[in-house]
Amino acid sequence: MHLDRTEHRAFWAWATVEFLRHTGARVEEMLETTHHAMVQYRLPTTGEIVPLLQIAPSKTDVERVLLVSPELADVLATIIRRARDPKTGLIPLVTRYDSEERQWDPPAPLLFQYNRAGEPSSINSQTIREILKETVTFMGLTDTTGRPLTFTPQDFRRMFITDAIRTALPPHIAQVIAGHANINTTMGYNAVYPTETIEAHRAFIARRRTLRFAEEYRTPTDAEWEDFLGHFERRKLSVGTCARAYGTACIHEHACVRCSLLRPDPAQRDRLEEIRDNLVVRIAEAVREGWLGEVEGLRVSLAGAENKLSQLARSAVSAAVDLPMPMLMRGR
Repeated sequence: MHLDRTEHRAFWAWATVEFLRHTGARVEEMLETTHHAMVQYRLPTTGEIVPLLQIAPSKTDVERVLLVSPELADVLATIIRRARDPKTGLIPLVTRYDSEERQWDPPAPLLFQYNRAGEPSSINSQTIREILKETVTFMGLTDTTGRPLTFTPQDFRRMFITDAIRTALPPHIAQVIAGHANINTTMGYNAVYPTETIEAHRAFIARRRTLRFAEEYRTPTDAEWEDFLGHFERRKLSVGTCARAYGTACIHEHACVRCSLLRPDPAQRDRLEEIRDNLVVRIAEAVREGWLGEVEGLRVSLAGAENKLSQLARSAVSAAVDLPMPMLMRGR
């Protein structure tokens, strides 16, 4: 067994996991990080100096800076000690091939480098993936079914974003830290489980209720409760259901066929057609007799009846959609 090689790959596996899980960076951004990426920033309010890590432009071509936590600072310090030349104390300048741009980057004091046959050399993304796989295999990590787990550098980026949002970091701040152009991309990385969603929603409701007036949440009287239940009983109509909100008055004086809040019952299609045909006859009679004022009102009702019949036709079409059986595509 080559102990030097084993120790070398184990160290960079540790460095990769720690760097990615504390920064949420992409693997390309990690491999492009140099000794010059660490800067200091003085807070204008308190004068305190905080360490920052500059992330070079990659996928979005936008440079960003990350606050260096104590844990990340310890990781960076360990990597720097590893990369320093033992004779000069400096980090050697190495070149790196950018597989995305398909070109060699100029020499830079990259943090992710190692001594290969006496020459400093940069570490590529393929090597990172290999050592992660070796580490998981060595540790014997498996899922609930007993199958070996597989970790990629992108998985740690997902873990970082999920942990940040679950611990109350606003999503739009997580978007900036992750370097996403669209917040929907950030939320796509966030793994929220149903139980957590329910608990978070309940906590939100509890917090919101504490900001409202206590009398808004008093126990209703028997008369108020009966009035509330009676509202829903009165929503049942001959041709469907009235969807108007509790406490609101009818704006059509109970000419329900005209109202957009009427939800027609498919079982009452014949009754609606009868109403429509009757309105056509009444309009013809009103025109013949010269009842122009009544003609206008009847035409509004006719338009409403035809609209309800159209709603029923659309719902019948959407309810009859035939979805094919899903197919599993192999090799993708």
